[in-house]
Amino acid sequence: MHSTPIYWLGEMIIRPVEAAGDFALFTYLTLSWVFSRWPRSSVIWPSLYQIGVLSLPVVVITGAFIGMVLAVQSYDQLRVMHLESQLGAVVNLTLVKELGPVLAATMLAGRVGSAIAAELGTMRVTEQIDALEALGANPIQYLVVPRFLGCVLLIPLLTIIADGAGIYASWIFSTYVLEVNSYYYWMHTYEFVTLFDVYSGIIKSVLFGAAIALVACHRGFHARAGAEGVGTAATQTFVFSFVLILLLDFLSGVLLSQISQWIYG
Repeated sequence: MHSTPIYWLGEMIIRPVEAAGDFALFTYLTLSWVFSRWPRSSVIWPSLYQIGVLSLPVVVITGAFIGMVLAVQSYDQLRVMHLESQLGAVVNLTLVKELGPVLAATMLAGRVGSAIAAELGTMRVTEQIDALEALGANPIQYLVVPRFLGCVLLIPLLTIIADGAGIYASWIFSTYVLEVNSYYYWMHTYEFVTLFDVYSGIIKSVLFGAAIALVACHRGFHARAGAEGVGTAATQTFVFSFVLILLLDFLSGVLLSQISQWIYG
């Protein structure tokens, strides 16, 4: 009976809807605890350290190489049109508005998101989450909210650091290797890169941070038993976070573009 096409079609429709509803309810519960009661400092500081401080090396390295790669690729295209002096504007605008937030969030989804999912998944498998509920503590308030706040508060700062590392690395590479005039590099950057572009990247990073934290915690809470279940939760966290990052980047990009046109005409 379960092998009929009608059954499989119904399962294909019901399962995604059920998963989306469960994730929406999980998000609602998390946000309700965020706005009703913040966690104690002894609970949130370890999350801030794990998410922020330990992510600095990978974020700086990623941002620096992104900047240099953009400089190399953009220089070849601009040289054909004899516009090498505008390299700084092209590279830095792309960094602060698009690639900086997206790639920084992608790296953090792999490092922070997978670690959160594996940690919470292990706690689910070893019944530590059930023990918290038995003791009268709310697992979402105690386990999810500190990690959610850590991602939302620190991923924008890490994105700014990644942007700064990329801008500095691209400037060094452009002036000393590609022999672009430093004055024109910064002049065109100041001319074309606006504060709205910088704020757009920061706003996107806040959305990315929230998405990574919610997906990681949700997958960890619903990890299946055994080591395979924990590994699957960590893998799903990265995949779902990456897809959600791209979706949020598209939607926020369209919205911010409309706002930019309304502001600047």
